[in-house]
Amino acid sequence: MKRSPVPSCMFVLFVSLIGAQPLAAQPTEPPVAKKMPQSLTAHGHTRVDEYYWLRERENQEVLDYLNAENDYMESRLAPTRGLQSKLAEETQARIKQSDTSVPYTERGYIYFRRTEDGKQYPIYCRAPADDPGDVRILLDVNRVAEGFDFCSIRNLTVSPNNRYLAFAIDTVGRRKYRIHFYDLETGEHLDSNDIPVSTPNIVWAEDNKTLLYTIQDPQTLRSHKIFRHELGTDPAADVLVYEEKDDEFWCGVAKSRSRKYLLISSSQTLSTETWYLPADKPAEEPSVFLPREENHEYSVDHLGDAFYIRTNWDATNFRLMRTPEHRVAKSEWVDVVPHRKDAYLGDYQLFDGWLAVSQKEGGQTKLRFRKWGDSQWQDLDFGEPCYQASFGYSPESDTKQLRYNFSSLKTPDSVFEFDMENGTRKLLKQDEILGGFDPRDYVTRFLWAKARDGVHVPISLIHHKETAIDGTAPCLIYGYGSYGASMSASFSSSRFNLIDRGFVYAIAHIRGGQELGREWYEDGKLLRKKNTFSDFVDCTKFLLAEKYADKGRVFARGGSAGGLLMGAVVNMAPDLYQGIVADVPFVDVVTTMLDESIPLTTGEYDEWGNPNEPKYYAYMLSYSPYDRVERKDYPNMLVTTGLHDSQVQYWEPAKWVARLRDRKTDDNMLVLKTNMSAGHGGASGRYDRYKEIALRHAFILHHAGIEE
Repeated sequence: MKRSPVPSCMFVLFVSLIGAQPLAAQPTEPPVAKKMPQSLTAHGHTRVDEYYWLRERENQEVLDYLNAENDYMESRLAPTRGLQSKLAEETQARIKQSDTSVPYTERGYIYFRRTEDGKQYPIYCRAPADDPGDVRILLDVNRVAEGFDFCSIRNLTVSPNNRYLAFAIDTVGRRKYRIHFYDLETGEHLDSNDIPVSTPNIVWAEDNKTLLYTIQDPQTLRSHKIFRHELGTDPAADVLVYEEKDDEFWCGVAKSRSRKYLLISSSQTLSTETWYLPADKPAEEPSVFLPREENHEYSVDHLGDAFYIRTNWDATNFRLMRTPEHRVAKSEWVDVVPHRKDAYLGDYQLFDGWLAVSQKEGGQTKLRFRKWGDSQWQDLDFGEPCYQASFGYSPESDTKQLRYNFSSLKTPDSVFEFDMENGTRKLLKQDEILGGFDPRDYVTRFLWAKARDGVHVPISLIHHKETAIDGTAPCLIYGYGSYGASMSASFSSSRFNLIDRGFVYAIAHIRGGQELGREWYEDGKLLRKKNTFSDFVDCTKFLLAEKYADKGRVFARGGSAGGLLMGAVVNMAPDLYQGIVADVPFVDVVTTMLDESIPLTTGEYDEWGNPNEPKYYAYMLSYSPYDRVERKDYPNMLVTTGLHDSQVQYWEPAKWVARLRDRKTDDNMLVLKTNMSAGHGGASGRYDRYKEIALRHAFILHHAGIEE
């Protein structure tokens, strides 16, 4: 798990923060958090944390303080309430409220989901492939969510015989799930089989009665055990299949492409280990594929009579290898896709007659395919300078149809099917953007900014064709730069709230991501983490120099580890920015990474460093935003968090805001919004998401001087 941006996959519901309701009396002065200094000592160095007490989640005084901050945020942004309503309406008006996803076929059934106007959540459906008109509802999340302020449904999965549905539900927002089972023939909820305190990682075996699932350590939320459950039995009697005892590793389970094997993977940042067992004999003991090795990351899949291994063994940018099914020793592995210094191997898809790979090259994603036995790769042509492309969900391997997803800063989310045999392409669906949207009204660019050490950093950018690029346009710059996560130039209809009002929108593909290969990631982590922050500042200066931005109206946004970026940037160069939006920001780096009881800490020593070692402690302390707050002017800032956040604990942004408010020397706006009923991503309903987007955009427009 990571301190990551908002997740996006088929069964992950997009989430947001709910705008607070107007109060009868609004405070005009900011709340003042009381100081209760606590000394924190490491390596002979003592830090004083006057707001350490805010981590007392059950303390009513803490809750009162967070609510007071919410009230103050409402009062300061009260002049924008009309604008917020308008922006929320605009966002909603662009999106078809009743829509259907692209269906896919698996084991004789067609699966899809639909949304209905006025309903917060999707409805999951299926129909027999030989009778597509006989549509049945698998799960109506709106009904499941009744009575809950938060509802996240993950990993809907149907048994191989198509009879039983399993899914994981979290009704708090702290990644504590319960697995539910339904009999799809009778419609019965098999509540006696419900499994509490689990992760959403659940996989059916091929015997139609057994399911493997992962549970968490209740304190750190580290996925550390995998159990086997058989339908009709008491979950208390479930059998332990695998336990990960190293507290730096997390484990999970999946099924191979061939459906022949269950694959157990245990990993941390720099090392992986895989175990496997027959999917039709889940009671067998798993066998280790390759024991963990230091600095060796690998993952395994299976098709036909061979295992396929994506590995960084003697391959910085990874390669794909193959080994016979019954000879898995490393000495048997042979190259399928050799290592390339100029291209990072990401995802791949195995088909009976074809192989497709996704590679990062020159800052862009390349989707390539070839027939087994051929040496020549063919590339898909996307025809735009900056975009996002990824493989779609194709559960059946016996096909020549490659499904892929495509979007760009100006092209809505699209699903294509490409015939690898004859080279024809078919658009299955493109999201319809309402309100007269025309992509020809916008200009996109892929630029390169020179960083202070001479490295060139890519930037994806969009603006309206009528926006003058002469140094007078307001600009919003987004960044992340951690965990090797690449920030692709994907489409967002809500972004046009700003772009249509004259904003230039830019994504800085800074070091710490993986846009330019593994070395791009390595050059932005551990003792080189500051490259991430200086890259972002240098990209900002580049956009100013090239007249893409008005020097008095530059805004920046980042979330989670990208919130760390925001915190570091405002300490380094506060004068560059008129406003900052820091969502669920990871800003108290040293204190968090010294606390092994906090979720994510031990598993991320290889990302940030282990501050129990003096060199990492000193380096992290030199950039940790909370520790580096000074008595100086800071830009206008909107900071968000969730009370139940398990990835970045709410007290990090709360303490940061309290210290900023105590020390900053300006009169600029500083507001904190805490969602009191959700976690890292915020609320779970789509209409609530529109409100949160409107709040963020109204804050930016207000400080850009664009009022309506």
